[in-house]
Amino acid sequence: MKLAIAAVATAGATAAAVVAPTANADVVAYLVNVHVRPGYNFPNAEAAIGYGNSICDRVAAQMGYAELVDQVKADFHTTDYYQGAYLINQAVNELCPAQIWQLRQSAAGYTLPA
Repeated sequence: MKLAIAAVATAGATAAAVVAPTANADVVAYLVNVHVRPGYNFPNAEAAIGYGNSICDRVAAQMGYAELVDQVKADFHTTDYYQGAYLINQAVNELCPAQIWQLRQSAAGYTLPA
């Protein structure tokens, strides 16, 4: 009996070690990286988080990367690809890390327009 209990306990510990940890959002990191950065001019933290969550929603809905970048650039009245891409990257990495794979799939093969 003791041997059976030890085997079950060992199997449970091994299974727990194999299971990948869940991705957790880091709202503070997102705010530090985008709310205080010049160029976005969010009126407050809630607006910054709301916009970041809207990016997460678009990625989850499988919006194409090129379209997403264009929308973010239009929203912030900029032609700077890097400003748009930075915000997208921060939103997905910090607010919805479970969507990182979807964003990567969407961006695969993307090249900057001439």
